[in-house]
Amino acid sequence: MCEQYVFKDGKRLRRGYTTGSCAAAAAGAAAEMLLTGKIVKSVRLRVPAGETLNLEILEPELCGDYAACSVRKDAGDDPDVTDGILVRSKAEKIPSGIEIEGGEGVGRVTKPGLDQPAGAAAINSVPRKMIAGAVAEACEVCAYGGGIKITVSVPDGAELAKKTYNPRMGVVGGISIIGTTGIVEPMSSAAVIETTRAEMRMRRAEGTKTLLLTIGNYGKSFLARELPLAFEKSVKCGNFIGEALDSAVELGFSGVLIVGHIGKLVKLGAGIMNTHSSQADGRMETLVTCGLLAGAEPDVLRKIPDCATADAAFALLEAAGAREKTAAVLMERAGYYLDLRVKGAIKTGAVMFSDKLGVIGMTAGAGELTERIAREAREANG
Repeated sequence: MCEQYVFKDGKRLRRGYTTGSCAAAAAGAAAEMLLTGKIVKSVRLRVPAGETLNLEILEPELCGDYAACSVRKDAGDDPDVTDGILVRSKAEKIPSGIEIEGGEGVGRVTKPGLDQPAGAAAINSVPRKMIAGAVAEACEVCAYGGGIKITVSVPDGAELAKKTYNPRMGVVGGISIIGTTGIVEPMSSAAVIETTRAEMRMRRAEGTKTLLLTIGNYGKSFLARELPLAFEKSVKCGNFIGEALDSAVELGFSGVLIVGHIGKLVKLGAGIMNTHSSQADGRMETLVTCGLLAGAEPDVLRKIPDCATADAAFALLEAAGAREKTAAVLMERAGYYLDLRVKGAIKTGAVMFSDKLGVIGMTAGAGELTERIAREAREANG
């Protein structure tokens, strides 16, 4: 078990361990059972984070030509859809080397740009190293000089994968065996950022030059209506706009267009690149500043801090005839901060919309980027 805790937002949260740790622990135990002919009840696993886990071995199976066992995934207090699943490893003797393959419930990569090449089992590189290390250790302890093949499987993995990003990212038939440290950090921002980055990497490998980013479900719905051809190529970055822009530069995109609801993207007008409310708000302060610079009446601006939503604030500005000028100032500021983040390395743009008021505004580069994206989508669709 992994009984260490972290504190986040004032809460004491228990850490867990990854599917990669489960697969490696089960692989090491299966190899040991195969070579000794004895059931293994628990295993110690050293993970890349530098910690040692003591994991219970479940469903041990010893047959004449193979051994298999399972480890139950424990995500701690992280809201992980894979929490509680069984990850099973089967060990068989081969002439030499250590082979790692995916079985039932482990996805298969179908598109380039992910951690593993197209056609390979979706067992990422760090878990593969962990599995190989655990098996090599069992072979050394048992003085075995031959090879071992490990097949990792996840019961019900194909059904569970429907609740993950895998189908969208081109991983079919099951879940991915992942983890870079072996440890699950509760409510991990790093995991969200890495998922976004992985999808961006895939889009780039597909040949996408101009990246279309959305913040959340509102943005996806907007795109489905306004840019249906490009909708399937969009990448959802959540609140992590800054990190997504950094990755876009690193991965070699020529431009990035961000589409999102005004309730989130208004924060760009203050240079806020993580739009989660726990990090920063400043929505009404930003709108008051933009309204002031746009020449809105002071009596109108005094009412904005009392608004519960950006939609409500823009409704006030609309009624006062100050919406367009305020939006123009907001978009100019947002464009400035987006360009500042990428240091001019790529073209950036943003489109802010409201379900009630439609498109609120676009930065100076958004129109050109929209045309690029639409053109690339038409070319991709023949």
